[in-house]
Amino acid sequence: MNPCSLLCFLTLTVALLSARADILTGSYDMAAVRDASTLETRVVEDWKPMAKNASIRQKLVEITICEWWPGQKVRLPVTFNAPANGAVCKQIIIGNAALTLKSAAPTGAMLRLLKEQGVGAVLIGMSTIDAMQPAPMLMPGMKEHMLATKDARYSPAWIWGMSNMRAITAAFAEKDVFQPQQVLVTGGSKRGVATAAAGIHDDRVTAILPVVAPIIDSPGGPYVHGMMPEAITKMNEQFITDLSAGKISNAPVSAAEPLLSREKIRANERITQEAARAAGWSEAEMRAMCAGAWTVCRTTNHWPALKQRGLEVFYNQGSNDNVGPGLIELGERFPDFPIYIVPGGQHGGSKETGFTQQVGSMPEVDENLYAFAMHHFFKARRMVATPKILTQWDKATRKLYVTATFPDGSAPQKNDLWISPDRHPDYSMQMEYDAWTATALSTSLEAEIIITSGARTLDLITVHAHAENGSTLTVSSPVLRLSLE
Repeated sequence: MNPCSLLCFLTLTVALLSARADILTGSYDMAAVRDASTLETRVVEDWKPMAKNASIRQKLVEITICEWWPGQKVRLPVTFNAPANGAVCKQIIIGNAALTLKSAAPTGAMLRLLKEQGVGAVLIGMSTIDAMQPAPMLMPGMKEHMLATKDARYSPAWIWGMSNMRAITAAFAEKDVFQPQQVLVTGGSKRGVATAAAGIHDDRVTAILPVVAPIIDSPGGPYVHGMMPEAITKMNEQFITDLSAGKISNAPVSAAEPLLSREKIRANERITQEAARAAGWSEAEMRAMCAGAWTVCRTTNHWPALKQRGLEVFYNQGSNDNVGPGLIELGERFPDFPIYIVPGGQHGGSKETGFTQQVGSMPEVDENLYAFAMHHFFKARRMVATPKILTQWDKATRKLYVTATFPDGSAPQKNDLWISPDRHPDYSMQMEYDAWTATALSTSLEAEIIITSGARTLDLITVHAHAENGSTLTVSSPVLRLSLE
């Protein structure tokens, strides 16, 4: 490199680093998070038996999450659920409920754990920022403060994570009922973001099970709206045009309106390029905030420290969910990451979207919470390791050989290989409708398949269900992408 080029390179590098230094990726004052005196707890309904199940008692309170900015407190409802027999809960699960000031009851695996094992269930009401009280104030105030300070403290991820951590503080304050030795946090989508943030920053948390939440990349697109790569923007515009004209065979025409509505909701909750420029942000700062706004909940940014701390982690994701992009990169950089990826699994939405595999409502995902909790709380079953996948592609015969092995010697009873050719890129709407097909693995966890199409790439996932001691844990390999050319 000649001296002039070197000087230009160093100048650009310094400028970018300086710009990034102005972006604050959000942090928590954990002493303040744990301070029960600032909860300003208001008892709405004191401890009493649940109306529909007398074996469970409940208490409903409202607490202060934080003063998000001077003069603006955020308060949310929390429902405590515990056995009615007066037993003290040594294990608790933190989950979520609606914002209404009504007692919230656990369901599914969480209810089963409460009734059968005496696990306390603490449910905090939390939702999108536009729905949180005071509803007309929070979202514009959040954006104004981010634009003024360049601090990701003023982001949905930050306040959602704070909500879960303050729910833990409220539970610890109920000393006659909750004396937790272990705390498991779970939730889906925005509540999965909150789950991850709590697990990352609060060492009272001993395990997390986020569902359809970002792991390695930003959910749904860049946080600074308008910075989506142009190729993806054009692809999505063409997809909506073709969809509306009935030209997309595997997606209903009715999906166009809810998909566009989703994009509008996301844009409204984020800052725009125009607003950032008007506030004096540089392009480098905008690019930095696109990812920085989610750093508080991005588990992979903190992975070595979390492993050293002993936090148990188990994500449940969908391969076709644009809220959880970057799964190829996840497999390349973190091949042993504990995960269940649902092949073809989607995020969620109205029936008009045609999303037929919404991960959060799948029975095996709820069963995974039960199995993971039984493992974490009671050591009643093992936690199956992420399988290692070996592939061999014979281009001449178009045969693919796949072998799965388990580093911990696990032997799941049900094992399948799923494939999807020439997948569409992350953040494209078409990606959410990509089709997957399954082949059973042999008892030796091997498969041989012929790829008859002229596909250039092939994505594959192996899925394994392991039943033990009354529960079934379903895990998967990472998503692997093979070049067939």
